[in-house]
Amino acid sequence: MAEKHLLAEQDYIQGMKYKDIAKKYDVTINTVKSWKQRHGWTRTRGAPDGKSVHTSRGGAPPGNKNAVGNEGGAPKGNSNAVSHGFFRKYFPDDALEIMEQVADRSPLDMLWDQITIQYTAIIRAQQIMYVQDKDEMIKELKKRKFDVVDTSTEKESSFEQVVTEEEYEFQFSWDRHATFLNAQSRAMSTLQNMIKQYEDMCKYDVANQEQQLRISKLKGEIALLEQQATKDDDKPIEIVIKRKGDA
Repeated sequence: MAEKHLLAEQDYIQGMKYKDIAKKYDVTINTVKSWKQRHGWTRTRGAPDGKSVHTSRGGAPPGNKNAVGNEGGAPKGNSNAVSHGFFRKYFPDDALEIMEQVADRSPLDMLWDQITIQYTAIIRAQQIMYVQDKDEMIKELKKRKFDVVDTSTEKESSFEQVVTEEEYEFQFSWDRHATFLNAQSRAMSTLQNMIKQYEDMCKYDVANQEQQLRISKLKGEIALLEQQATKDDDKPIEIVIKRKGDA
């Protein structure tokens, strides 16, 4: 049996609406739209019989061998439709759309997605957790208590909330910087483990040239990031001894 998107494409060419296609094949409207974009669906008027004709088809370029040995469709015993039908009862449409798109990605691509997300979080943390200098201190309001005060007058009754107590938390630069270094070290360790796993998968010839080059580029960027993070820590420690009472 042909894959869903191939059958849905014929319905689209005949003029069927997105919502009707989605209902017919038990998928979301967003999934139908992604099929249209991914596989190059078009409706072109002017055929001899007056019907729409398909003039553009997506897929791999001529000579591509990605699908060598693939007979088309899901593997025997595949239960994607059953699983998605089961999840459709409980999952929102956007979650189902993600599931359907993830089904087309290889384990290597999914691992690369995780690596990219982890590396992005590490880079973003440089700005969020940046400590400007040793004298920097952050004062954060932690707790506030109120009392109700009677502000009534002879003409009218009224009450007002008045702050009676405030509790603040002070974050010193050295504590924040130490927390940042510890968090970054754990995040970098996780990232390096994922990179090692990616390289191990590449050794089994499951990666193309582009996938192998992108991990080499990332390793170079990480090396520069680690060098920058440890640059200030390599400076010598200055110890100043003063007598009691000295200015």
